[in-house]
This record gives sequence, structure tokens and C-alpha cells, in this order.
Amino acid sequence: MHPLDQAHLSTLPSSVVRPGYDRSKVKAGIAHIGVGGFHRAHLAIYLDRALARPGQERWGLCGINLLPQDAPMAAAMKRQDGLYTVSEMAPDGTHTSRVVEAMVEYLYAQDNPRAVLDRLSQPDIRIVSLTITEGGYLIDERGQFNLKHPSVVYDLEHPGEPRSAFGYIVEALDRRRKAGIKPFTVMSCDNLRHNGVQARRACVAFAKAKDPELAAWIEREVGFPNAMVDRITPATDNATRQKLRDLTGVDDAAPVICEDFIQWVLEDDFRNGRPEWDAVGVMITPDVSPYEEAKIRLLNATHTMLSYPAYLAGFRKVDDVLHDELFTQYLRDFLNLDAGYWLKSLPGLEIDAYKAKLLQRFGNRAVGDQVARLCMDGGSKISGFLLPTLHEILKHGRPYHRIAFFLASYERYLKGKDERGEAYPIVEPNARQLLERVIQSSSPSTLLELTEVVGTQLPAHPGFVALYLQLRQKIDTQGVVATLKEIVAAGDKLPADAAS
Repeated sequence: MHPLDQAHLSTLPSSVVRPGYDRSKVKAGIAHIGVGGFHRAHLAIYLDRALARPGQERWGLCGINLLPQDAPMAAAMKRQDGLYTVSEMAPDGTHTSRVVEAMVEYLYAQDNPRAVLDRLSQPDIRIVSLTITEGGYLIDERGQFNLKHPSVVYDLEHPGEPRSAFGYIVEALDRRRKAGIKPFTVMSCDNLRHNGVQARRACVAFAKAKDPELAAWIEREVGFPNAMVDRITPATDNATRQKLRDLTGVDDAAPVICEDFIQWVLEDDFRNGRPEWDAVGVMITPDVSPYEEAKIRLLNATHTMLSYPAYLAGFRKVDDVLHDELFTQYLRDFLNLDAGYWLKSLPGLEIDAYKAKLLQRFGNRAVGDQVARLCMDGGSKISGFLLPTLHEILKHGRPYHRIAFFLASYERYLKGKDERGEAYPIVEPNARQLLERVIQSSSPSTLLELTEVVGTQLPAHPGFVALYLQLRQKIDTQGVVATLKEIVAAGDKLPADAAS
């Protein structure tokens, strides 16, 4: 087994691809907050490609983690000098394993928050990028930043030792402003509609609470490009970690497994320079909105539609779900009759081909994505991924039974046991306190009362409420699969008993 660190980089097996640049010449120009699997399989891959081009040495990566649960990643990145392997798995079973060398610095805020602030305040950091999950932006159902969140309250009182991403970003921008240093660009890489707009909203709201002049300066001087990001990247459990060590022959404490598909569409709103990403496969565009809308309504929404019904039915791997005829038809109907019904093709994104490719990607046996991963943080995902499609359905009088079935399944999932009686943890890092009402309630109606999750339209729609309650009862009496058979049989019409 080959060790992985800077001293042993040149001794790695020849089967592990290297990016082909002199790492000793690379300096960090991008700081990334939230070093997890997706970031390391996506932005860092594109950055590795860019660094192999002449004159790009100033665009290396400084990885940053903030949270206590990031301690294992911090230990691995420090021990391995920021190096790790990515194994890209094709549907036909072939793979490419590569070592990523772009992360030339790494900081763990739990060890030294002041060191993180100092690094973000230095002029050579020109971009600060983010993968902090959808709920990490603390934007409520009214589109307002939650200034009462405990982390925000703490950071406003302790600006020199913040805990949240926006506490670090805004304090570092303030220091740069006061020192006359040009601000960095804030670049969101999260699966969030208008993610740059949301990052701007969070930063400006935080800054206004701190200093209105700082907020005005951020609005005027800082770029917040929107982006659409796409690559299926499962969590790496112990079994996968060992599988990847055997596959690569590398003793990597933090390997990444992902599909071979990768996509990034990015707005060119960089006030302080950027890497030559457009030369290495990134689509640079003046308006990302239609691309992110298509991706979120199709890929992210379909992942969400799959998650809770499949988990309750006993599925644990996404590819197994896609090899089940009933669930595949349910997802195909959602893509064709619900989410994709409103979307038109774009340059570089043909909708029908994209939908077909999605189902192929989800069914990739070599990736082995986890249904449990898709079940995480539903309280934050549903409003962004599904409600826009549901609002179109209700507005135009289209059938809504698939989404009603999904929400009934979600409410059942929040009870904490699947249909075999197997208990599981409910992982809702951003909405757990809100969802506790549903978890403790004996009434399925409680979920529909949470407008932060389901919006304001559903409780006021008698037909939807009636069908949701009917399906929730059927799930208890008949089971998820039998209920889903009725949903699939209805096709493009509401079930007969719901339509009456």
C-alpha cells in the first residue's frame, strides 16, 4: 500500500493519474469553505485541470473546514498534505483514479479561528468558494437571512472568533476594506437556486447588522457569481474507503468516489480575477439561471422524490432503486409529466437527453450512491427542489399526485422506522428543530402546517390536502409499494378516488 503525502507523491502507482504540474510552484489564490466529498470531486478537479495550464500557478487552493464534525477530514488533510484520490466510475464499470494536488494549504477553524480570518484577509486570496449545504445559507421561506440563528448571534458578538461561514467571510471582507485591500469574490458551489444571489443576501444582511457602511461596500464591490454544479458524489463510508484503497493501491484516509459525469456552468462575475476555467470544461455564461433551474428541478428534485419512498420500502442503494421497474416508472413520470413538463432545451443542455441521462447516472452500479445520503436535510431541500414545480402544477391544473405521495412518504419517514421496523437516524442538520413538531405529532396534517418546508399554497388547496391525507393513510394500511403502484397506474391523471 503506497503512502499518500508530499514526500511520497512521486512514488504513487502509474495507474493513478497525476495532473501534470509542479506543485511546489502553486500558491493559494482560492480559499474554499466546506472541504467535503463533492467539493473535492468537482471544483478541485476543474482547478487541477486549470493549474496544468501555463501561468495559472497563483490559483491553488486553501481548504478550510469549520465544524466539529470535520475533525476526521482535518486530520486526513493535514497528514496527507492536502492530497487525496478521486476514483471516477463509469456505468460500464471502467474507472479512472487520480490524485488531486490543487489543495496546497489547509486550515481547520476549530484549531485556530484567527488563523482562518488572517488567511482570508490576505490579498492573494482572490476567491472564497463555498459548499455549506442548502440550509447553511440561513435563508427563510420569505427570502430573508435569519439574523436570530444562534451562530449568527454569536458571530456578531464575537467577530474575531466566528463560527459560521458568513461570520468568517464578512469579518475578513471588513478587514480588507479597512486595510484598502481589494475584496475577494464569493463563489457558491452549493445546489441552491440562484446560489450567488443567496450568498450575497446572506453576506449583506449579516454585514448590515454589523456595520451598514460595510454592507454598502459589499453590495458595491464584491462579486457573487451564480453557478450550476453537477456530479454525483456518494459519501465515503468505511467499506467504500477500503474498496478504493484496494482499487488504487494508495493508503488514502479521505478518498472520493464519484461518477464520471461532471458539469459546471458559471457566471463571469469575478472582480479580482479567476482561473482559466473556460479552457478546461467550465461553461462560462452571462446568465446561469435557466441551467440551474433545469438541473435543480430535474436532478436534485428527482433525487429527493426517490429518497424517502425508496428508503421506507427497504432500498439502501440508489442503483438498486433504478433497477426496480416500479420506482423507475415513478421517476420517469415525474421527469416527463411534472418537473420536465415546463422546461425547454438550452445550448449545451437538451432536456429530453438530459432526463434520459439522469436515470442512467442514478442507476450506475459502480458508484453505489446511498439512499440515506439523499434523505439528509429534506426540510431544507423540499422548498427549493420541489415547490417551484408544484406551484406550476397547481397554477395550471396539472395532476399533483406524485408530489402528494412524496410528501406523505416524507411524513412517514420522519417517524424514524421503515416498513420492516428498522430504526434509522433522522439527519436534518438545518431544520431539525422545526421538524420536531412533525416527528412528535400523531397527525399527518402537522407537516402541511410547516410553511417553511411546504410553502403557503398547499394548506389552502383542499384537493391536495385531501389526497395527501388519503395517501398517508394508504401508506400505513397498504405500504409504500402498493400505494406507489396506484400512483404509477394513474399516469397523467389524478387517481380516480382523488378526482371525485
